[in-house]
Amino acid sequence: MALSRDWMYENNGGTCVAIAGADYCVVAADTRLSIGYSIYTRDYSKICNLAEKCVLASSGFQGDIKALQKNLAARHLIYQHQHNKQMSCPAMAQLLSNTLYFKRFFPYYAFNVLGGLDNEGKGCVFTYDAVGSYERVGYSAQGSGSTLVMPILDNQLKTPSPLLLPARDAVTPLSEADAVDMVKDVFASATERDIYTGDKLEIVILNASGVRREFIDLRKD
Repeated sequence: MALSRDWMYENNGGTCVAIAGADYCVVAADTRLSIGYSIYTRDYSKICNLAEKCVLASSGFQGDIKALQKNLAARHLIYQHQHNKQMSCPAMAQLLSNTLYFKRFFPYYAFNVLGGLDNEGKGCVFTYDAVGSYERVGYSAQGSGSTLVMPILDNQLKTPSPLLLPARDAVTPLSEADAVDMVKDVFASATERDIYTGDKLEIVILNASGVRREFIDLRKD
């Protein structure tokens, strides 16, 4: 996790989770920003509102993440001027993929989960690697605690294979309240075992009524 002399990146830790439902999307991340055994701040938001119905949660090198968010915000502003409307979440997902792939030879050290509502009002989650390969899924986790979180999500929310015909929606069967409770549970579990995840949990819930935020405390050690 520490920055070495011949390595241009550092990993500031943290965990991001997103769950898509039939008419909602829940995106969550912890607020700890650290390097090695040092905590820089305990109150740093890893979630960025990109559009009206689209939020991005990112873990990795926060310098690159800020540069990526600034780039996406500028491109979204151009889109709004040209089309006189907000970009949809699937369109933003493609834009993010193109932006990451463009930098593939000197990539943004950012591991992203994009969540929101699609044009039909259904929840959607897109998960990425560092160079823009992405997939629409029902749930995802990224960051230092993702290896602790994903087994629980796989066990509870396993979505149908994309190879099945006819194709099935990649949304989870949980209600919105149950999805929020599950996010709280998986973060409480990850915080026990991952020193880079902790302090507070920020939860963003998107549905037809709009966007709302919740905060709960996590372990601070």
